[in-house]
Amino acid sequence: MTIKTAVSLFSGCGGSDLGLHAAGFEVRMANDVWLAASLTYQHNLPETDFRHTSVTKLEKFPRAQLLVGCYPCQGFSQGGARDSGRKINFLYREFDRALRSIRPRAFVVENVSGMSRSNFQHLLNNQLTRYRLAGYRVSWKVLNAADYGVPQERKRLFIVGIRSNFGISYDFPKPSHGPKASKLHITQADAIAGMSMWPKGEFWDQKFHWYYMSRDRRKPWDAPSNTIVSNPRHMPLHPYSPKLIKVGADKWVFESNGPRRRLSYREALLLQGFPRDFELPDDISLKQKYEVIGNAVPPKLFKAVVKAIPDIWR
Repeated sequence: MTIKTAVSLFSGCGGSDLGLHAAGFEVRMANDVWLAASLTYQHNLPETDFRHTSVTKLEKFPRAQLLVGCYPCQGFSQGGARDSGRKINFLYREFDRALRSIRPRAFVVENVSGMSRSNFQHLLNNQLTRYRLAGYRVSWKVLNAADYGVPQERKRLFIVGIRSNFGISYDFPKPSHGPKASKLHITQADAIAGMSMWPKGEFWDQKFHWYYMSRDRRKPWDAPSNTIVSNPRHMPLHPYSPKLIKVGADKWVFESNGPRRRLSYREALLLQGFPRDFELPDDISLKQKYEVIGNAVPPKLFKAVVKAIPDIWR
């Protein structure tokens, strides 16, 4: 059996790499500079050669057939600064450096869908050009995680490249779930029903401020969750909370005085599609747990993208 190998950069807590393992890859090296994410990764995937350092300090990379990277997205995110000039937006140059060093057979990049917006299009085009000049046939597309078995509406942009000498172009996988697929979307009930309704110390219990109430933060039990975000103040409502009713421009209110709360970090983890035995270390704060989960890549979505790469591994 052919051993398929990968190098993972900007690996976060390991969502992408869980997807790689599920797709049959051995991760030869992973990396992240963020301590909370690094601790979480090493707690759950201790067998991986993990480098807790800035990718700019990595001078050498192991050989591998696949390179993956989820470089930071704060400058493109709808919930972030949305500033195309921030230095963090140019970390793709480090990915390009690794790509040219390793010369893998293929690569996969994940980022927020906001990168495809018109005001960021020049940065996306710059990346595509760089990767094509490095010798790859490149495709990109925005995918919704809910269409690939994740119980959450989460749109993310993927860039996939196959080394040009193979003469093959990449086709993105068709949805496996949803109205145009053979399976229904996975719902919140499928993912979190039966869990404690009031898990003390596991959810953000600060008041619902005006910005939180400026939009509908609740999805019912029989639907996928809204996007799991990294800011705990903006975390979606648990589906047992009362419905929200629009009463004005950017103003919503609860329809009743029933109990209400945000999703807990454990519920958020499951709605990202992580396995139930995935753990967050006790020595990171509640806020950091939400941040680590909200910034993660849904493993099932990443697996689907990787599995769609043609068999170029032998």
